[in-house]
Amino acid sequence: MSKKGIPDDIKKQVEEIVQNFNDKVIGTPDHYYIARYKGKYLYLDRNDYGQNFHVCRLEYNGDISDWGFAIYKYSSGRYDPDEWFFPGAEEVDGTIEGAMKAGIEAYP
Repeated sequence: MSKKGIPDDIKKQVEEIVQNFNDKVIGTPDHYYIARYKGKYLYLDRNDYGQNFHVCRLEYNGDISDWGFAIYKYSSGRYDPDEWFFPGAEEVDGTIEGAMKAGIEAYP
């Protein structure tokens, strides 16, 4: 992986994965995930009725199916990679889909 962050071809795959999840799992235009990027991180936010909420941060490790995971903790206002005691933690499996499933349970 380059020092610049997530490669453009991976970002394209991410966008397709997120859109597919929004269409097939969430299935409503009022709720959907949004991907944003900064360096080696993919941030997954969710839009609920026009308002965006932080959900989790994934760290690109060079493999589209092996991301590092950190849940957003509203109590501290930060992403915590060491927090594993939350509803949906069992869904985290290194995939983007697993992170989004965990986010739905953690923040319904």
